[in-house]
Amino acid sequence: MEEEYNTLEYYNKNAQLYYEQTLVGNLQEIYDRFLKELPNNAYILDFGCGAGRDSKYFIDKGYKIEAIDGSIEMCKLASKYINQEVKCMKFNELDDVNTYDGIWACSSILHVEKEKLSNIMEKMINALKNDGIIYSSFKLGTGPKVEEGKYYNYLTKDTMENILSKMNCNVKIIDYFETLPSTKRIAVDTIWGNFIIKKC
Repeated sequence: MEEEYNTLEYYNKNAQLYYEQTLVGNLQEIYDRFLKELPNNAYILDFGCGAGRDSKYFIDKGYKIEAIDGSIEMCKLASKYINQEVKCMKFNELDDVNTYDGIWACSSILHVEKEKLSNIMEKMINALKNDGIIYSSFKLGTGPKVEEGKYYNYLTKDTMENILSKMNCNVKIIDYFETLPSTKRIAVDTIWGNFIIKKC
């Protein structure tokens, strides 16, 4: 790509601003659609937790949460916000196996380069228990783009289905829906593709 990017550097430099902008989003419909697929005592990995908004919601609802993020500055802010240590870890460092009931990857793995996404998805699936659930959201479209120095992997439902069809285990999309931005930080004409994926 012609434009240079360093996504983690962006979040480290702009952690406070991003933190303030994202705490106000309303994701209630998405929370409900994700949580109804999980047991009441589910163990959830917040995979790229950012400000910690979603982790805090799940913790307040009584779920056990492991929160990780690749930006050390975001981890510091989120740890204080959720009153729990957020582990600083890159997506490709996930090596848990059969551990989580659910993985929440809200606006996070969309930063994974196109050629690496299948590998990251496979790591996520391996980290799930049988019948485990992944929620993930991507900006709807095709091809990678760089915005504000951040890499975005735009994709469609067809693209995700193609990725999942090549996995070594049985997974399927059990829910797909499109939403508008939940915060003013995102351009109002952006459409989000929301995926709930089950490991069978």
